[in-house]
Amino acid sequence: MEIKDRIALYFTLISTSMLFAVLCTVYFTFMKFLEADFFERLTDRTMVTAKLYLEADEISRDALNTVRHKYLQKLNSEVIRIYDKKDRATFIGDTAQYWTSATIDAVRKKGRLKYTDGQRQVVGIYYKDNQGDFVILASADDQGSHNRLDKLLKIMIFVFILISLIVLLLSRWIAKKMLKPLKKFMLEVKQASAQNMEFRVEENNNKDEINLIAQSFNHLMEELEQAFILQKTFVANASHELRTPVTRIMMTAELALSKERDQTAYQKVIASMLEDAEKMEHIITGLVALAKMDLDLINSQLVPIKLDDLLSKIQTEWKSQKNLNLKITYQNPIDPKPEILANAILLQIALDNIISNAFKFSDNQQVSVVIEATENDLLIHITDNGMGIATEEQENIFKPFYTRAKTHGHKGEGMGLYMAQKIIGLLKGEITTTNPKQGGCTFTVKLSKL
Repeated sequence: MEIKDRIALYFTLISTSMLFAVLCTVYFTFMKFLEADFFERLTDRTMVTAKLYLEADEISRDALNTVRHKYLQKLNSEVIRIYDKKDRATFIGDTAQYWTSATIDAVRKKGRLKYTDGQRQVVGIYYKDNQGDFVILASADDQGSHNRLDKLLKIMIFVFILISLIVLLLSRWIAKKMLKPLKKFMLEVKQASAQNMEFRVEENNNKDEINLIAQSFNHLMEELEQAFILQKTFVANASHELRTPVTRIMMTAELALSKERDQTAYQKVIASMLEDAEKMEHIITGLVALAKMDLDLINSQLVPIKLDDLLSKIQTEWKSQKNLNLKITYQNPIDPKPEILANAILLQIALDNIISNAFKFSDNQQVSVVIEATENDLLIHITDNGMGIATEEQENIFKPFYTRAKTHGHKGEGMGLYMAQKIIGLLKGEITTTNPKQGGCTFTVKLSKL
């Protein structure tokens, strides 16, 4: 059963139960009221009977006529008896013994007696007169009240069924309207997939449970997207960053085994391989730290580093490994060796990714790196000699898996600049891009000074 049907059913059951209780209360209250009213009328009959038959000799004819007009009204199946002290019916022409002696004695003991005998109601009073002590009993069938109660019962049953149907239909309509955002949410959720991790459901301004579910789902999708991107990022960067030292180790080992060498040569080969292995270990440590995306872990690995030493190392590696010219200049000679708080491995990966992108789109022409020192920050301007980046594309180049490489005849997975921005963000820095007037493109990395 669907939720809207269950809500409609529960609401209908609760509403109809309350309605049933109210109708029953009204019915039984009305029934008791009619019963009490008829008892009062029977009591009046007994009093009239006493006035007419026992005290008629003590009142005038005018008074007797007044009593008759006031009280006398023939009741349905009415039976009245006056019993003397010997339990004999008297005064009234019908002298048949209608009630038992036990009932007559009960009236004498209690003074007044009211009870129901089937559909008939009975009233008895003990009346003392100068002619003796008498018991007057009267009974009648309140057929009018029974008819009214039957009509009332039929009306209540009809109203109960009608209102139940109306409540059921209205509750279904209300439940459907209330759950409409949930149905919309369910249809939107079906669009989420591994190929559509950036999907988010629509949120509204209502502070209801469905909106909270939508917010939680979007938060979950953000985490899943980050985890998904992180997985691909780790694989892409691991293969990209580890390929060079692994290749160097293999080439060095093959070269060493190609012929017999002296001990010194072997020591140099082993030292070179050890250096590359240590570099791999540092790269793996940095990639794992980035993969965890644990800010506390990253902060615990931040240490003061000299930016000029790091850039000199990067410059040497690009020159020795790929014979590419990386020009580094300092705009402010006052602070030639600035220090920053960073993770050297991660920062090198970020700068290498930007520099690699610059060489790629400038056909391996010279790339310039300018260090500009301000009062609180260091600005690293990396400028290439390529075609530049269109303004409408500048917002997309830092998105994961977005690449312009294939359109320009290059290879790329669209992860380099994303990784660079992610790392710079973890180091509490900023990265922006502009197109200089002289051509090319400039990436500016902003980091805080110590």
